[in-house]
Amino acid sequence: MQHPLFRPSRLVSSFALFAMFSAFSPASMALQPLITDDTGTQGSGGHQLEFSYSHDRTRSDGAVERADFVPATYTYGLAETLDIYGGVAYGRIRASGESASGFSNAVFGLKWRFFDSGDSGTSLALKPEVVLPVSQQREEEGFGVGKTSGALTIILSQDVSFGSVHFNAGMGRDRCRHPENDSTNRHFSVAPIWDISERWKLALDVGFDQYRSNGETSRAKYGEIGVIFAPAENLELAAGFIRTLGSGNPKPTTSSVVAGVTWRF
Repeated sequence: MQHPLFRPSRLVSSFALFAMFSAFSPASMALQPLITDDTGTQGSGGHQLEFSYSHDRTRSDGAVERADFVPATYTYGLAETLDIYGGVAYGRIRASGESASGFSNAVFGLKWRFFDSGDSGTSLALKPEVVLPVSQQREEEGFGVGKTSGALTIILSQDVSFGSVHFNAGMGRDRCRHPENDSTNRHFSVAPIWDISERWKLALDVGFDQYRSNGETSRAKYGEIGVIFAPAENLELAAGFIRTLGSGNPKPTTSSVVAGVTWRF
């Protein structure tokens, strides 16, 4: 996931950047509309396309910042338990009487489900990914990091009586054109999903992120409620509402809505 929390931007605050990229980067779309991923893969030769629209509104010390992003991700199944994927988002940021539009960092990665116990319903996966740099102008405007970065996430999925529960733990490194703005980050989250019926699912997602840059540490926590509707076996429609709270005084808050579609073929 992309988290350019500490780099300078002439348009938006550092917390707004965290909220936008942690919630809506292409890499976070694997289990729409959630931020937490699952261990599911497409199977050998399987394809998946994901599109979504997101809008967030960040308030901090009386200032309001808004952003709209349209991420897209393509996933291909190299083997039954191994996927590769790539994604990018186009967005618009509005803050302090200014606005800018452009593409975010492109993200490429893979997901490998290395353990799957059918009897217990427990599975584990690893998801390494690479974040390609954006231009200097896009970095300054708040659309991504200016040097190649990366992250690694471990995923645990567990089948339960009401549906499933998914756990994520990850860490990453964001590299900027100015090294003093580089940051390391850690992410922890859990998402229970209720199978309401054959076509409907209800989900919760709660998580915690920690960032460290230039000797300083910042934290944020989020909660999301989401719904997933499957009108066909290979098609899902999803929507969610996310509330994110940052550290500091005053504490910045972001309210976000996201809607998306997932097509497997």
